Amino acid sequence: MQYKPGMVVDGIVTGIQPYGVFVAFEDGAIGLIHISELSDGFVKDVRLFVSLKDHVKVKVIDVDPQTHQLRLSIKALHKNRRNQYKRNYMQRLPQMKIGFTSIKEKMPQWIKEAQND
Repeated sequence: MQYKPGMVVDGIVTGIQPYGVFVAFEDGAIGLIHISELSDGFVKDVRLFVSLKDHVKVKVIDVDPQTHQLRLSIKALHKNRRNQYKRNYMQRLPQMKIGFTSIKEKMPQWIKEAQND
């Protein structure tokens, strides 16, 4: 198979190291998911995300032309969802009242609610 950046492929986890995850493909190709490509959040332990022999869907980020090894990402598969959230948030912004004036208006209500608890 000819791998190209942007492709989404299925592979099997064959190795786990503190810095990332090795993935093998049916045609014998291998790749690495660096720890920074597992999640948008902090990854303390790679093993919390994958286990040996797990089937994973990954996105090809880069292909080394000499070794044909693949640079892979799991988090890149979720960027559309994050971009959709940003788009929705930005569309709502003009409708939202933000600033000290809105806090000043809400403060009496919040104080009253806190006193009733």
